[in-house]
Amino acid sequence: MERKTPLYEKHVALGGKVVPFAGYLLPVEYPTGMIAEHMAVRTACGLFDVSHMGEIVLKGPGALASINHIMANNYTSLAIGRVRYSPMCNVDGGVVDDLIIYRTSENGYLVVVNAANCEKDDAHIRANLLPDTEMENISAQVAQLALQGPKSTGILAKLMPAEQIPAKYYSFTEKVTIKGIDCLVSQTGYTGELGYELYCAAADAPALWDILLEAGKDDGLIPCGLGARDTLRLEAAMPLYGHEMDDTVSPLETGLDFAVKMNKEEFIGKAGIEAKGTTRTRIGLKATGRGIIREHQTVFLGDRPLGTTTSGTYCAYLGGSYAMALVENGILRIGDVVDVDVRGRRVAAEVVALPFYKHA
Repeated sequence: MERKTPLYEKHVALGGKVVPFAGYLLPVEYPTGMIAEHMAVRTACGLFDVSHMGEIVLKGPGALASINHIMANNYTSLAIGRVRYSPMCNVDGGVVDDLIIYRTSENGYLVVVNAANCEKDDAHIRANLLPDTEMENISAQVAQLALQGPKSTGILAKLMPAEQIPAKYYSFTEKVTIKGIDCLVSQTGYTGELGYELYCAAADAPALWDILLEAGKDDGLIPCGLGARDTLRLEAAMPLYGHEMDDTVSPLETGLDFAVKMNKEEFIGKAGIEAKGTTRTRIGLKATGRGIIREHQTVFLGDRPLGTTTSGTYCAYLGGSYAMALVENGILRIGDVVDVDVRGRRVAAEVVALPFYKHA
């Protein structure tokens, strides 16, 4: 049975089209429609309920060693108040999940995991902790709201002192009070746009939702659903677990080498990544023929199948059909033309650079 986030009643009251997703009932879109929501984030601001995400606290003298052992990235230099992304690998070098970690104190970290993987991630982390590390899964106690778009900073400035708004990407401010609600505010997001994510106690989420919508009403802020969240992240070429990566895909194959520190002495999956090698690579495709490219469609160079699309859709801001694909290494270059099998019909596409969209 699907669970409800603390904002479920807000979504229903606003006319959200609620669907099951990652074990939760969440809005896929509101009456404004997915394209309008997508464009609002690119040109003004959108508000998302991402309370389905999981939150795990790691603390203690061994916490840093545990994180460096479990994650492919290196957290030794991560300062308090900063955030860092990492794949988390299995012993064979496949991706268990991708997540972000906040350093909250000298020996304290907040680990944010994908909703669909929360139980799996909990078990994987718990099984691989090193000594002197305490772990607590606080997912049920925490709500998360994402305020995304070029006007997001101005909206927050109406609600909190300007000096408390995180000024750098992947930084955060803890113990911020917004109209009496205690929050952690980070400059992070999954839309490829300037934006912030706000964490608060689950019970405070409905009030915080209303406060943000009221503060942003003159700036074009609207509530947004899962549909726009997905089209925005694809337009920004941000990989999604279960699409661009899974337990069988090396993080190096899907373009996450920036977050994989092979020069670390050890981490779970390092030997597996080395043994597996990279036979595939993630590429970007822009449809030049008529049709919308979707996931799980074969990419051809002439009559030769090279791989499969992992995500694809119509990108409203760019005004075209775009897709990402995992294909054989070393064959395609930017500017090459391929065909994608869209329900039995070949649609021409050009290999283009990633990301498709990057905000100024």
